[in-house]
This record gives sequence, structure tokens and C-alpha cells, in this order.
Amino acid sequence: MPYQLLADMVLALHVAIVVFVVFGLVLIVLGNLRGWRWVNALWFRLAHLVAIAVVVAESWVGMVCPLTTLESWLRTQAQVTAYEGSFIEHWLQRVLYYDAPSWVFTLGYTVFGLIVIATWWRFPPEIGRRDP
Repeated sequence: MPYQLLADMVLALHVAIVVFVVFGLVLIVLGNLRGWRWVNALWFRLAHLVAIAVVVAESWVGMVCPLTTLESWLRTQAQVTAYEGSFIEHWLQRVLYYDAPSWVFTLGYTVFGLIVIATWWRFPPEIGRRDP
């Protein structure tokens, strides 16, 4: 099995989710300021809220993200060390993983989650809206 390739794919998925959470918030705020109605679609807002809620919950209970665990297992199966691997692995890991105390991440995720909740109050999603 191509464990290295699968690990890179899991890492890419992980980065895509992070990008969705971070830039999703930017899109929600910017889109509302510019009148982009699609940013308030209920499916988009719920997906965004659930994504950050999972991250916050994992950090509060001290759980390692399942994607991180899966990626690590795949890399172990591929028998690679942290200094080997593909271009994707090298650069995406630098973007995604930082070395800091866990409380820093918990605080950051919680504050970010509260900002997401605040956008629900300031820019509520459109629920059951019908065009005339």
C-alpha cells in the first residue's frame, strides 16, 4: 500500500479543513459587508460552525485530532521519519503544526469559536428564505 501517499492525502485534507475554517470566517464577514448572499446559506454556515466546534471540543477534552492520528499512523506504516517525505508533507506540515503549549491552542481555538458564534448573531444565516 502507498502509505506515504495516503499520509500526504490526509495531511492535504487536514489543511483544506483548516483553510475552510479560517477563510470561511473571512468570507462570512467580507461577504456580508459586500452583500454576497451565498455566504449566509444555512448549509455553509452550519458546516463552518460544526468544523470549529469539533476543533474546540477536541482541544477542551485534550483529544488529538483523528486526522493527525491517522496521518501519523500512515507515516509509521510507510517507515518514514520526520525528516523524510514528499514536498507536500514537508510544506503542509510547516503550515499546519506549531510547537506551543496545549493551552495556547485551546485558548486560540476557543476565541476563534466565539468569534464564529458572534457572526451568527451579527450576520445570521438565512433560514427558510423565499424569494418573491
